[in-house]
Amino acid sequence: MDNLTHSLVGALVGQAGLKRRTGLAMPALVIGANLPDIDAACFFWLDGAEHLGFRRGITHGPIAWMVLPLLLAAVLWGFDRWQDNRGKRPEARAPIDFAWLYWLSLIGCLTHPALDWLNVYGIRIFEPFSSAWFYGDTLFIIDVWLWALLGFSLWRSLRREKREGPGRGELIAQTALGVTLLYVAFNGLISDYAAYHKSMLYDPEPEIAIASPVPLFFWERERIIRTEDGRWYSTEWEGKPFGNGYHAPLATICRLPANAAEASDEARAFLSWSRAPFAEKAEDGSVILRDARFYDPRARDRFSVALPAHKCEELDAP
Repeated sequence: MDNLTHSLVGALVGQAGLKRRTGLAMPALVIGANLPDIDAACFFWLDGAEHLGFRRGITHGPIAWMVLPLLLAAVLWGFDRWQDNRGKRPEARAPIDFAWLYWLSLIGCLTHPALDWLNVYGIRIFEPFSSAWFYGDTLFIIDVWLWALLGFSLWRSLRREKREGPGRGELIAQTALGVTLLYVAFNGLISDYAAYHKSMLYDPEPEIAIASPVPLFFWERERIIRTEDGRWYSTEWEGKPFGNGYHAPLATICRLPANAAEASDEARAFLSWSRAPFAEKAEDGSVILRDARFYDPRARDRFSVALPAHKCEELDAP
């Protein structure tokens, strides 16, 4: 999910009562909720699509769950000591309990992979012990309805607390978190129905079915399926093969090269990440690797790898 959603969830967990456990509890929860995304620094040393093989991996896995909260707690504790030594520590700040600071950093950190699992991009939640990807297919990566629920509830909770005193906004935050869980569960049911029950309407039944949430309309799903011939279809493209719909220029689908991963570091990273890979014919007759989840004019160039040395071997017409 996006970092605003991560931050709002961390803040609401604090408002629900945990922020009173120790000084600097809210920074521990909010920063912890975003901390696994330090893997975004890979853009500084990886080129092109190579980042796809690194993001949502080791910084989102079990080792990071233990190490990152400990580092965050140590930094916050050191910051508090630094302010105290300089005589600038706020008087209103509660005493620091390092154990609680660690546990709150851990709670914040754990909300991150839980939320990231909910979309079609996926997460390698057991990295480095396993590089398998897991997908919740429940929410779009930016859910404005979730923003509205979390943001309004946080504002109401803080406002009541300011007006009525400490702890008075906790019920609002607790209720908001409960409603959020119900919203997630409801969307999960929608995705399950779209992917599996509606897929049974196809003949033959597809090998793979993905229900991809769409922006704004949380009750809608783009159904992405793969048939036995290796061709991907989507309801977003009027049930036609990818590349032949109204969202993109006419394209030709190729057979996925068996040795594509050996072509380059980018290709290897792309194929280790891709859940729905297929090959498209470029203008010069070579191959472009794409992913059916992100075959959209707004995103397709960010999720593709050119294989200039591979010539397109076209699939037979469906």
